[in-house]
Amino acid sequence: MREPSDLVRSVSRAFRVLEEVGASPAPLPVKAIARRCGLNLSTAYHLVRTLTYEGYLVRGAGGGYRLGGSVAMRYHDLIASLRQPPEVHRVLRHLSEVTGRTSYLGRFVCGRIMITDLVEGPESPYLEDLEVGLDVAAHATVIGKTLLAALPKPRRAAYLAEQGMPRFTARTPTGTDELEAELAGIRAGCAVLEHGQFRDGVSCVGALIRRACVDDPWWTVVASTRDEEVPGELAWHTLRAAEDLSGDS
Repeated sequence: MREPSDLVRSVSRAFRVLEEVGASPAPLPVKAIARRCGLNLSTAYHLVRTLTYEGYLVRGAGGGYRLGGSVAMRYHDLIASLRQPPEVHRVLRHLSEVTGRTSYLGRFVCGRIMITDLVEGPESPYLEDLEVGLDVAAHATVIGKTLLAALPKPRRAAYLAEQGMPRFTARTPTGTDELEAELAGIRAGCAVLEHGQFRDGVSCVGALIRRACVDDPWWTVVASTRDEEVPGELAWHTLRAAEDLSGDS
């Protein structure tokens, strides 16, 4: 995404502080925060004091800082904003139980393609970039491609122009013509496959779901596997889950 011309630097720096503190396995003192974030010490102190006052950071007994309760509250707010019928999670759980693979639900949220639910499976690799509440790399994942295919071409082009098309592996499509050729064959209720475009050694299968809801008409259900190829049984169960979620079964 291009940097906006009216970017508020202090807000950007505050988020950087939260990211560094959250990624650290141990509480961080202010000097370490300043060094990791590329800030002068005075600026780091101001940001840390403000974030602590607002509850986003907590100071430990040793003087280091860790994430505070306000971060967890915002996460719960996010999950609540992605509310969906409870049977959706049951369908994903069943898909994971019968296949042993991680299952995902993708949707448009405020115009962005996001993961709104998932159930981990033991035979799928853990993908830290694919978590509930996260935007996905739309051009390189089945979650993204199926939902991109549901957009009119001008909206799809605008989405990709804003997101960009970075390369994740040697197989990642980084040109719009190449991606458009893939999207042309995507239809609701049909299996869509991806092999190693987002992570080497990881394949996914998914299906676009057309729903009778004007405000939220498109979903996608996806399952991932460590295999180079997607087992036929996994594709079959994923399509059955798509039928369950569409209400057509």
